[in-house]
Amino acid sequence: MASVYSMILAGEIPGRFLWRDDVAAAFLDIRPLTPGHTLVVPLAEVDHWTDLDSATAEHLMGVAHAVANALSASFSYRRIGQMIAGFEVPHTHLHVFGVNSMADFDFASADESADAGELDRIAEVLRAALHSAGHAPIPE
Repeated sequence: MASVYSMILAGEIPGRFLWRDDVAAAFLDIRPLTPGHTLVVPLAEVDHWTDLDSATAEHLMGVAHAVANALSASFSYRRIGQMIAGFEVPHTHLHVFGVNSMADFDFASADESADAGELDRIAEVLRAALHSAGHAPIPE
């Protein structure tokens, strides 16, 4: 059975994409820890991140870095955090999100009912920041 992320990547479930190329995609988390919380995933369905080939792992980190810079340019967080937990969905995914303290890393604080309109607005802001930084693989 395909993971929910594979279903999003295939267009079977909608996603608010910030990035998509031939290796990876980045889209907003619908249960954000903080506004702008983005998931960076490989197109290939690989459960555990240590099973990725090194080129894909490096590429994911590059995409996460670009997203982190867009978050930093768009919001006033003290830091941009990243986490690979891997328990929620059996498809490698990097969480990239703004943080003001270590408490922001707690999934128990995720927004279970994030406003769809606000997620759309945030996606537009982050796409614009990525575009302004010279990144091209951003869907319109």
